[in-house]
Amino acid sequence: MRIAVVGAGAIGGYLGARLALAGEQVTFIARRRNLEAIVADGFWLVEEDGREQHAATVRAFERPADAGPQDFVLLAVKAHQVPELLPDLRGLFGPETAVVTLINGVPWWYFYKLAGPHRERRLESVDPGGVIAAHIEPERVIGSVVYPAAELLAPGRVKVIEGNRFTLGEPDGSRSARVEALSQAMMKAGFKAPVSRDIRTEIWVKLWGNLSFNPISALTQMTLEEICRFAPTRALAAAMMAEAQAVAEQLGVKFRITLEQRIAGAEAVGPHKTSMLQDVQAGRAPELAALVGAVLELAQITATPTPHIAAVHAAVQGLAHTLAAAHATLAPQARRAGAQ
Repeated sequence: MRIAVVGAGAIGGYLGARLALAGEQVTFIARRRNLEAIVADGFWLVEEDGREQHAATVRAFERPADAGPQDFVLLAVKAHQVPELLPDLRGLFGPETAVVTLINGVPWWYFYKLAGPHRERRLESVDPGGVIAAHIEPERVIGSVVYPAAELLAPGRVKVIEGNRFTLGEPDGSRSARVEALSQAMMKAGFKAPVSRDIRTEIWVKLWGNLSFNPISALTQMTLEEICRFAPTRALAAAMMAEAQAVAEQLGVKFRITLEQRIAGAEAVGPHKTSMLQDVQAGRAPELAALVGAVLELAQITATPTPHIAAVHAAVQGLAHTLAAAHATLAPQARRAGAQ
């Protein structure tokens, strides 16, 4: 099948390389050095055990229209990067093209076909003005939750840190022919790709940690392990997670694990820097709207108090504003210097 991977970063590269090695027709939509590297020498994947694999058959283009219509489009960019891809992304769409959202946080299509009083409601925090929904029809969407960790070592070269699970799910909970076909292709490529009948609950279980650990780490420069083992930050994370759970339950979500089990799982990851901490240390804009801002919007919709989430959100917004105004980074060595 024809599969376009939009975003040739760590997760996009991992997926695209593995799918190409399994015989799928993979095309990357990439830019600058990544584009040049893939065009020149395909994509290289360094597995967890250090084994190197070369996906020499992949194609790469900057303009989606040059790739043409695809069976599946894997959207492997950050939530705030999606609007800038529009409307060019439509060059990848044919009548039956499905768009798989491999994006952390609350997706713009959250209320699509969701039973209840909020069905078809738009989330302004993640889709201001409805621009995304206007360019990507909701019926094209397949949801996904990304669990692996990977690292972009160099343009066109990704190292797998750990994990191979990507949960898939239709917004309406059906086991459609298209989601089954994608699941089979991904399993053939060596991934675990279960099809969930409740993809929103899967999204919330991951979001539960992301909405707390990511912003706390950005503010403190602490790793997951450090946040969980330092009593004040562990308590703050737990308070944010309890508020988020109350919001989710108002929307019909039923968590299958406890809050303490979720924190223990994060602690077990060890001295890992969250993506938001990596972003602020590199001077990049933090992925705040989908991970935290959308939860606050859902709290307003459901009339659920979230004072801890709101306070931390405001603090990270302030940090992002300061870094952007100064064109600065928050390098790890700055933390050590400040401690002396």
